[in-house]
Amino acid sequence: MRALALVLFLSACGPQPAPQFFGADRTDVVRDGRKYTVYQKGTAVEVIRLGYARRGEHQGIRATMIALIPEVTGCALIASTLQGDSGEMRGRLRC
Repeated sequence: MRALALVLFLSACGPQPAPQFFGADRTDVVRDGRKYTVYQKGTAVEVIRLGYARRGEHQGIRATMIALIPEVTGCALIASTLQGDSGEMRGRLRC
């Protein structure tokens, strides 16, 4: 029973998409030693940063997340639709 509880607990630790991204295409990326997960479902995109970020790193992380979107999806981000912070962002794409 303890082993089952441990497995369930650890499976919840990974990057989980927002409910609207269940079933989306997932891409894991490493940039500058930091891990990100990008979910794309149709013209919607979500980027999640994994790991801790110290004070002063957030602006650079946000820029990296924005740059990853067209690189991973092959589509242009519609900047006016971007929401979120250096931990998680969502937006719309023009493909």
